[in-house]
Amino acid sequence: MKVAVLGAGAIGAYVGAALHRGGAEVHLIARGEHLRAIREAGVRVLSPRGDFTAHPHATDDPREVGTVDHVFLGLKANSYAAAGALVRPLLHESTTLIAAQNGIPWWYFHGLKGPYQGYRIESVDPGGSVTAALPLERAVGCVVYAATEIEEPGLVRHLEGTRFSIGEPSGELTARCVDFSEAMTRGGLKCPVEQDLRKDVWIKLMGNIAFNPISALARATMAGICRHDGARELVVAMMRETVEVAGRVGCDPGVSVERRLRGAEKAGEHKTSTLQDLEKGKPLELDVLLAAVVELADLTGAEVPTLRAIHAVSDLLSESLAS
Repeated sequence: MKVAVLGAGAIGAYVGAALHRGGAEVHLIARGEHLRAIREAGVRVLSPRGDFTAHPHATDDPREVGTVDHVFLGLKANSYAAAGALVRPLLHESTTLIAAQNGIPWWYFHGLKGPYQGYRIESVDPGGSVTAALPLERAVGCVVYAATEIEEPGLVRHLEGTRFSIGEPSGELTARCVDFSEAMTRGGLKCPVEQDLRKDVWIKLMGNIAFNPISALARATMAGICRHDGARELVVAMMRETVEVAGRVGCDPGVSVERRLRGAEKAGEHKTSTLQDLEKGKPLELDVLLAAVVELADLTGAEVPTLRAIHAVSDLLSESLAS
């Protein structure tokens, strides 16, 4: 199996190292000091499950790689629309795009029977730009339950979790999903193929939609948010509104707000990816988290006053960072 990891940051490099350890032919597409360090010493992984080093091929030019069986997208979702030129050299007629992203994916209503089948979420796929870069028929969803961070160039610290749930938008069990799942398993990761990955999308989003923007606005860790009574109540309100929207588009996450909150508390003094991006001066990945759910609330008539308020102030923060 030949796999390209486009966006070999903390998650991408960790997945690429695991796949390589499991015997796949892996090509990491990275840049800057991180790329230089990987070329010199490989991907070094520090993990409570055991440290290891992998030496996959690494480049900043996908044309060096050629076509592959699977492209694992480790990019932030707000980079997808601009990824077409990087993706195209990697594609043959049946190449799969494994999209490991937070929030509502651009493929969400693709192949979903019901009143919203084929609906394009503007805040996620503005003007169809993401679909143009990443064709829907190639998309396989991926919900990440692992936490990693780049401690220094080439060095990935794995904090917790090894599960990467994948699934077809149609819900079918396909050979391409099974092949990728087996390769991930050989590398020491959990990669169940889910019949209804949308449920996983909403379960993870229940936490991300609240903790990510609040952490950036308050510069607080997940545990810090949970310890603050007012912030905790805000999280609960946002989660409840999110579950309401999920139900209106036909999905029951099947996890209570209380259980989801307890799971988030266990993360401890963890900085969300949004807070990490803020501290590094990077764009905030909030459209697929907040804006998308507010758009779906408008579509379905759901009342989401708390989500709208947090979306407004976090959008203002994003604008101030971009100016």
